[in-house]
Amino acid sequence: MHPEDGQDGRGRWKALVPLGLAQFLVVLDTSVMNVSISQLVADFSTTITAIQATITLYTLVMAAFLIVGSQVGDIIGRRRAFGIGLVVYGIGSGLTSIAPALWVLVLGWSVIEGLGGALVLPALAALVGGNYTGRDRAAAYGVIGGLAGAGIAVGPLLGGWMTTYLSWRFVFAGEVVVVVFILLTMRWIADAPAIGPRRRLDAVGATLSVVGLALVVLGVLQSGAWGWLRPLDPPVTVFGLSPTPFVIAAGLVLLGLLRSWLRRRERRGLDPLIRWRLFDVTPLRAALATLVAQNLILLGLFFTIPLYLQVVHGLNAFETGLRLLPVSVTMLVTSMCAPLLNRVASPRTVARVAFAVLFAATMWLVATVRPALDDASFAVAMALLGIGTGLLAAQLGNVAQSSVGDSERSEVGGLQYTAQNLGSSLGTALIGSVVVGALTVTALSGVQEDPRISDAVQEQVGVAVAGSVQFVPIDQVRQALADAQVPPAEATAILTTYADAQLQALRIALLVAAAIALLSLFLTRGLPGTRLAEPVGEPERGPAGPEPVEFLRRG
Repeated sequence: MHPEDGQDGRGRWKALVPLGLAQFLVVLDTSVMNVSISQLVADFSTTITAIQATITLYTLVMAAFLIVGSQVGDIIGRRRAFGIGLVVYGIGSGLTSIAPALWVLVLGWSVIEGLGGALVLPALAALVGGNYTGRDRAAAYGVIGGLAGAGIAVGPLLGGWMTTYLSWRFVFAGEVVVVVFILLTMRWIADAPAIGPRRRLDAVGATLSVVGLALVVLGVLQSGAWGWLRPLDPPVTVFGLSPTPFVIAAGLVLLGLLRSWLRRRERRGLDPLIRWRLFDVTPLRAALATLVAQNLILLGLFFTIPLYLQVVHGLNAFETGLRLLPVSVTMLVTSMCAPLLNRVASPRTVARVAFAVLFAATMWLVATVRPALDDASFAVAMALLGIGTGLLAAQLGNVAQSSVGDSERSEVGGLQYTAQNLGSSLGTALIGSVVVGALTVTALSGVQEDPRISDAVQEQVGVAVAGSVQFVPIDQVRQALADAQVPPAEATAILTTYADAQLQALRIALLVAAAIALLSLFLTRGLPGTRLAEPVGEPERGPAGPEPVEFLRRG
């Protein structure tokens, strides 16, 4: 029985209030801190690379534990898991708001909040699917997708205002209040109990999943500091090479073992961490791959763009958030148009248009990365970016959840949000490592090739950077050169080279994001090629189980 049964038109949507707020809240944290990078570096006396790792760890913890969280939800009940996850999330937010040191920030935000989110999100996806049917479900997922997009987009503006005029700590204190409100309104949500026998936790599968995903993202994250093949400054080397490819390979091996383990448990009739046969559902597989790509691009850009605005141009957090406002507006408007989009175009068509728009927006951003900021051109690029992301957010959640039956919704919710957070982790890690790597290569080669800089100073610079160059404001580099007593003429040449290298590194990172958007067009082939809003005859049966594949109903 759905909560809308016997209720008026407004009453049946009450469940979306706590569910939508929870979605907004968890996603908000993936972007709210990006505009506060400079302030976090100052508050905790650390580096941009350390803050990059902290941001990445938040999404990585969720990505690693989401599948486990979905199985826990099946065992203890989806609504109960949702509530427990919110309590854990609130505790992490409270601890983050008073963090006196970086390690406390990491514990509260990256670890505790991440674990809370890993319980909340898969339960949330299953609860939306269990509380609504047919066209109402498509609309509900459109709203949830819109709020997810809004959380990513509003985060920079909210975080920027708080950081500039109050403190970023107030964001997390406010989250505690929101968590309390959600807990008080949970009675509006009807539970969506798992169908079938009571499941047991697959501890071996959970371990392989968590460690495998963690190693893959760790390798990508540290590639900027360790080097991809040639070692820069790693803790150890392997056969004279950087440990990066070996760490990534170890993670992939564990994920391969996870696949074998899950299939073995399925053959024996035991509860696997997740039923591998779900990946035989083509629309689901395509939706998951597309979610990874979408979030990789978006969070990679949301890490890169604040560096350009804050470090290169010296804007404060609120000014940075204002420059990102066009993303907020166009993403929210576009994603809320899901019901209309479903009536005029198929998910495959919408996704392809979205990636084409993301490619155009990213290439436009490349053209705007200049010594002088062109606000008008930058705003247009940001608006296009929001349209592309909003188009994807409006479709993929509904495709993923509607491609299976009720008994698999929690598992698919875990997979869906794992894909999102894995993409977010890889986006911040990969694009961040590209920025650092490109800056290092460009800056050092520029210094070595500049005839104005003596051999002694070139050697001094090479020793000082110890393999990698930090992305820091020009004033900080100027002070470091003065402290090192570099002659003024040579210091000026180094500063010019470093400033040019920063812009070049940002352009290269944006070009990588654009290339990913272009390649992602191939991931959309498995998405439904028919409109979701058209009524048809008998629904087809999907390979994941006896339940109807609901996207074939198209409403």
